[in-house]
Amino acid sequence: MNAVLRRLAPRTLRGRLSLVALTTAALLMTVLTVVFNAVVDRHLQRQADDELRTRAAAVATTIDTSGPRVRVLETANDRLFDSNVWIYAGPRPLEQPPSTTADSPLAKAADRLAAHGRHTCATVHADGPRSVRLCSQPVPGHQGAATVVTALDLAPYRSSADALLLGSLVLDTVMLVCTYALTRLAVGRALRPVRTMTDQATQWSAVASDERFGAVERPAELDRLGASLDALLDRIRAVLRHERQLTGELSHELRTPLTRIIMELDWWRARPRSAAETRATHEAIAEAAQSMRTICDTLLNDARENALNPSTAPGTADVVPVLRRLTQQLGTPARVKTTVENADADPDLEAGVAPALLERIVSPLLANAVRYARSSVTVSARRMPGAVRIDVTDDGPGVPEAFVGELFQPGRRADCGDGHDGAGLGLPLARRLARAVGGEVSYDPEHTPGARFTVTLPTG
Repeated sequence: MNAVLRRLAPRTLRGRLSLVALTTAALLMTVLTVVFNAVVDRHLQRQADDELRTRAAAVATTIDTSGPRVRVLETANDRLFDSNVWIYAGPRPLEQPPSTTADSPLAKAADRLAAHGRHTCATVHADGPRSVRLCSQPVPGHQGAATVVTALDLAPYRSSADALLLGSLVLDTVMLVCTYALTRLAVGRALRPVRTMTDQATQWSAVASDERFGAVERPAELDRLGASLDALLDRIRAVLRHERQLTGELSHELRTPLTRIIMELDWWRARPRSAAETRATHEAIAEAAQSMRTICDTLLNDARENALNPSTAPGTADVVPVLRRLTQQLGTPARVKTTVENADADPDLEAGVAPALLERIVSPLLANAVRYARSSVTVSARRMPGAVRIDVTDDGPGVPEAFVGELFQPGRRADCGDGHDGAGLGLPLARRLARAVGGEVSYDPEHTPGARFTVTLPTG
């Protein structure tokens, strides 16, 4: 049974919400319809009883109970006695409608009501589905008492009640149809942004796009969904970058031993070789193959450890801990104070590069800052839309204006005789590594005093 219900249930969230709304509205309308029709039946019955009391009061004016016997006075309006009226003197009937017989259901019901001797009402089903309402009204006297029983056909009242019931059912049906249609329309419009965001996320993840959902204002629920999708897209992009980096490293590291194997084989096949030369060739090939195996094991084990690390996704790094570790490992002179700042106080600040690569990008900038600073070096990290920004600032002499254009050219130094070691390769290497992962390293010529270098990397 449950399997059948699951197969019949709508597949879409829109259909399920519409079905829930329809079911809820149907239950509510059923309760309201039952209550409404019960109230209407009670009201119509009260109207019928009031009508019967009015007739009984009119008939009572024609009964004389002042003497020893109950007498029915003559009246000009004889139609009162032709309208289903019984008059009893005690249990004995004095008047009854000419259309009824003593053994008819109405006569028997009137006899029972008259025997009670008090005001009471009852409904009698006569002639099939026909219903008649009877009410008894006692008429007190000095020496005798009389009872008036009046009857009223309930067909008009039943007809009104049936018409109201039919009308309420028709109205309920129309309301349910409208509720289902409006709910589907409203839910469809409410879920349209979700469908759009899903399509965009699928498209962006396929091409590793830098587009994100955080730049557009949306309702709170969609903002949280957008933030989750942004984080997922960032991690997908980080994983793709990590895979490309791993592929590049494998290709680069395996090229040398593979080239050696090919050269050894070409040399061995060039002409007949002695047993010693063949053995030497085999040893060289085995050594190169073992080197390839070691390279593969090292790179793949590192990738596997990164993939299994629950704290960060593969190819991501916690920025502030890496920067603090760099400053502690760097040989800083006693006169220079190095400070690491988390500008946004963001505990989840992650860059979309491996920790080792982040160190290789920032290390040359930090080394230069410590080398030329007079008293302080500040490393500041903050989050930007889709990126992480790292500023390395020192209070040294800064970069000469004439040398700014050659700052990132390999092998160039502003002053080769300044007493500091260096080959002019650190800044170009840092920029090349940053650009390889979609980032940038730049110099701010407007900053004074000292120098400020900025590293921009994609978020993790």
